Amino acid sequence: MKLADWIGRTEEVTDTATPTPCAALSATFDQDARRPEAGTTLPPLWHWLYFLPLVQRSDVGDDGHARRGSFLPPVPLPRRMWAGSQFEFHQPLRIGDALVRRSTIQDVTEKSGRTGPLVFVKVRHEIRRAGEADLALTEWHDVVYREAAQPGDAAPTPRPAPPDAAWEKQWVPDDVLLFRYSALTFNGHRIHYDRKYVTEVEGYPGLVVHGPMVATLLLELLRERLPGAQLRFYEFRAVRPLFDIHPFAVCGQPEADGKSVRLWARDHQGWLAMEATAVLA
Repeated sequence: MKLADWIGRTEEVTDTATPTPCAALSATFDQDARRPEAGTTLPPLWHWLYFLPLVQRSDVGDDGHARRGSFLPPVPLPRRMWAGSQFEFHQPLRIGDALVRRSTIQDVTEKSGRTGPLVFVKVRHEIRRAGEADLALTEWHDVVYREAAQPGDAAPTPRPAPPDAAWEKQWVPDDVLLFRYSALTFNGHRIHYDRKYVTEVEGYPGLVVHGPMVATLLLELLRERLPGAQLRFYEFRAVRPLFDIHPFAVCGQPEADGKSVRLWARDHQGWLAMEATAVLA
């Protein structure tokens, strides 16, 4: 089959927003670790604690991801990365909600980049409460596949992070933080916890910080600084990887319109690692 034949494929998963994963992520982020009561609003992006990919061990590939060709297309390129996401928040999700997520392969695009062939896959997730017609959350997930790094490959030109942060918070991404986040999201990708694999096979200098965790920490900064704000839209794009061998900062700057906030992550050298925009209701 051609990769484009996967466009339109769907899968549906059900789950319940139980309190313990939220308490565990709160503890991981050094927040209040008490289990939230039923009816407590789920913070934005914390729905990633649910609908976990429960792949059997025998169906896991060498990189720790599920083998390809079931829901996601069997892209014959070794590196798979979460490039970014976009979200529309329609209704709040709450602890105790029975949830349904319907996922659809929206697009598969093959391109040629600076380092060789690239394949972009866009997945649309629609989340609603069980038995309800109205959506609670729409998410678009951008996945990129590429060739493995080769000796002598030139690194992409880094971009400086914006200098005008009104908010800033430092994070030290030690291996315990990365292990906990991998465990909470049932993410077996070895680049986040297997130092021998990530340095010798993938060619990275250290354990890779999860892009979704960085995207969540950006919104945690917003929640800390604007605790009453309600999100209507959020998007983020990974620009440069972060590693556990150096600290990084999450930053924010409210726009003059009072309705949107620029957010970004900055590495230890001042380079932009992730850029995001939050639009408030």
